Amino acid sequence: MGEIKEINPVTRVEGHGKISIHLDDERQVEEARFHVTEFRAFEKFVQGRVLWEMPEMTSRICGICPVSHELAASKACDDLVGAEVPESAHKIRELLHMGQILQSHSLSFFYLSSPDLVMGFDESPEERNIFGLLRENEELVDRGIELRSFGQGIIEALGGKKVHPELSVAGGVNQNMIREKGEEFLEKTDDLKSYLQETIELLKEIYEDMDTQLEEFASYETAYMGLVDEDGQLEFYDGDLRLVNSDGEILEETDPKKYYDVIGERALEWSYMKFPYYKDKGFEEGVYRVGPLARLNLIDGISTELAHEEWKRYKEMGSKEIKEGPLFYHYARLIETLHTVEKIEELLQDEEVYTGEINVPTQARKAKGRGVIEAPRGTLIHEYMSDENGIITDANFIVATGHNNMGINKSIQSVAEEYIDGSQEEIPEGILNRLESVVRCYDPCLSCSTHAVGQMPLKVDLVSKEGEVIDSKKRY
Repeated sequence: MGEIKEINPVTRVEGHGKISIHLDDERQVEEARFHVTEFRAFEKFVQGRVLWEMPEMTSRICGICPVSHELAASKACDDLVGAEVPESAHKIRELLHMGQILQSHSLSFFYLSSPDLVMGFDESPEERNIFGLLRENEELVDRGIELRSFGQGIIEALGGKKVHPELSVAGGVNQNMIREKGEEFLEKTDDLKSYLQETIELLKEIYEDMDTQLEEFASYETAYMGLVDEDGQLEFYDGDLRLVNSDGEILEETDPKKYYDVIGERALEWSYMKFPYYKDKGFEEGVYRVGPLARLNLIDGISTELAHEEWKRYKEMGSKEIKEGPLFYHYARLIETLHTVEKIEELLQDEEVYTGEINVPTQARKAKGRGVIEAPRGTLIHEYMSDENGIITDANFIVATGHNNMGINKSIQSVAEEYIDGSQEEIPEGILNRLESVVRCYDPCLSCSTHAVGQMPLKVDLVSKEGEVIDSKKRY
């Protein structure tokens, strides 16, 4: 009799989900699935609302990355009304965006994934958490708190609140940065850059102890997608949509508003999250990944000095320039965080963020609008259709975690095949955590991906071929 093992809930990720591991008649892993078990439906209930509400309304999709949805919605609404956003407003939006990526990346690395990296996959769950990390390496925790606080401070200074700020609107933004606050932030950037460089060196030491596991753990070939600027460099707010293959060769580079020429979407009965794929390869073969690892795989460089130099060292690590193992997401995430601090420093030295024009008038029209940005977890797409009164008649969101859906499933299948022994009647703690940790590499936001409220539990089921759950692990 085949079997299914289940982990439910998965912990230290945002949202609600579970992992099921299906065994065949010989008790070998036949399939592993990452299920998203919550349902949000923002695509449906934005219908009938006016387009000017979209930035604020859709920011409520998530409490971790509300800025990403606010900005993607704003860009889509700019497109709907045909607005030419002032360059100074563009820079203010970008400053807000850098604060968002900084605080989100810091949460992911320092709070959620560091316990796995510093303490090891096999440490007991009672110790392998932020409190155990505080006892093990207090300085590392302090760095994480300082970095996240700085990012949230940028968001609050511009949008009035650390969570669900109110800054970006169709046609621009509603205020400039206050000069005194900008000067206060500038005084801290040198320390933050040092914190990140020190943390990167610590991570490299951890990687050295992993030996071959760094490249082999849950590693597989996929394509990679993200935005690039006009020079092919790392870009979060604007630019072209680039897709490269597992050798780094460019498959597509296009206007992101034409994403539908590149990306298809499917739904499967066992998950509320959609499965995007690269159209030219088809559903089965068109797996691609987004987010920090993907972005650093597909770019030609980084515009800020320290992050660019670290990116070059990143490319030299391991046996291939293109990084396939999910554990590299952590290194890539720290390099991007370093870039955001440098970019914040650059933007705060620009007079336009303090005194420039902030918006232009907007007027409703019957149209279709698309907004695409790079959220912390990867490419985020908002698309709206409106009538002549500016009422939203239809909407489509493709979020970063959705893009990574097929990749996450392939990763957990790889781990399950390597570590699950069919003769075991239950899943050992170390293997349970390896399954969870590979999900955390992607930093999934399941609340975003299905459009509930609450903590992020994950469940793992071990299931027979006939569908009987023979083992189940839950964490809250």
